[in-house]
Amino acid sequence: MSAKKIAIIGGGNLGSAIAQGLLKSGFSKAGDITVTKRNISTLVGLQDAGVRVLTDNATAIREAEVIVVALKPYNVREVLQEFQASFDPAKHILISVVTGVSISDLEQVLPGMPVVRAMPNTAIAIQEAITCIAYKHATDDQIRYIKTMFDQLGATVSIDEKLMDAATVLGACGIAFALRFIRANIQGGIEIGFDVSTASLIAAQTVKGAAELLIRENRHPEEEIDKVTTPKGCTIAGLNEMEHQGFSSSLIKGITASYNKIVKD
Repeated sequence: MSAKKIAIIGGGNLGSAIAQGLLKSGFSKAGDITVTKRNISTLVGLQDAGVRVLTDNATAIREAEVIVVALKPYNVREVLQEFQASFDPAKHILISVVTGVSISDLEQVLPGMPVVRAMPNTAIAIQEAITCIAYKHATDDQIRYIKTMFDQLGATVSIDEKLMDAATVLGACGIAFALRFIRANIQGGIEIGFDVSTASLIAAQTVKGAAELLIRENRHPEEEIDKVTTPKGCTIAGLNEMEHQGFSSSLIKGITASYNKIVKD
């Protein structure tokens, strides 16, 4: 699959993470990536790696084939309208990673443009993201390219666009939920005797191993839980106490609270 010029409009946390992931995976050469931001002083690391860093969105768009929009939701329409003349539906494919901005919203500004709505998470910087995608007006070749691109950065799943808000919560917000769980494990580890460094390593590697068991073996979590819950054992005692304190219920409520926030706003 031939290399394409990629412009990332918005070099914030997610935009920068995408650029880093594309470089680390070897999917793109540094010279084929352009990242734009008003304040480019925060992009020195990417610039030093050979990525082209600009404040000029129009130039970045015109000279690229794949446009990744990683702006804040409130200024997407304004920016796209300002540079509308720089887009060419025959040349460009637009990928939006912006929360809460639908394909129809993008079409209103850029009618006829091949559009992919993608929702990765920040683990894209280390090629361990889950990216959900939905698309419209894109060719089979373009979709293959996009899937291949995001597959280099983790795993990719195609979903109905109506599930994109839910995907945002489960995959993108889910990073924070998982990290908070790890943090609590670390705090518990310190309380029972470990220093913070050792507790951090044990907690993080344990969660990584648990996730890999499910992914590689295609297991249900309860199958793996059953393997370590012996009668009258310490694992089941801990699990039951957590459930008595609302562990699973609080996680589910947190997920639905995040989803309701996206839907209502």
